[in-house]
Amino acid sequence: MDKAADPILQVLHDYQAAVYAKDVDAFIALYTPDILAFDMWGAWTYEGIASWRTMVEGWFGSLGAERVVVDFSEAQTAMAQDLAVLHAFVTYKAVTVDGEALRSMDNRITATLRKTGDGWKIFHQHSSSPIDPSTTKVIFKR
Repeated sequence: MDKAADPILQVLHDYQAAVYAKDVDAFIALYTPDILAFDMWGAWTYEGIASWRTMVEGWFGSLGAERVVVDFSEAQTAMAQDLAVLHAFVTYKAVTVDGEALRSMDNRITATLRKTGDGWKIFHQHSSSPIDPSTTKVIFKR
């Protein structure tokens, strides 16, 4: 990711760092107060930063000593004045404190960002994975 050439890619870098550090405040700082998230887990939607924070606290809190390494691939961005869109493939890999891989899953992510006084912030995020039509099970490996 060339962060200098594309400030939206910096948001992805900050996302990776916040998840690895399990830093709820740093993660939440990537989003606007009116975030609307269509996430893969637990709820149909998360509306507003308080709802999103509760989800993130639960996620990071559930990890115990584990960390999550986030890897974005094929990230594409489009910007126009105060709005930007990004989409990418993302791998979430749980690792031990020694860095040993425990498990991983792949998702697709799309985010819409708005330029604020504090930089680019995500105001809508959508994550998904395809469903195998023969089993109706989610496909977590790309």
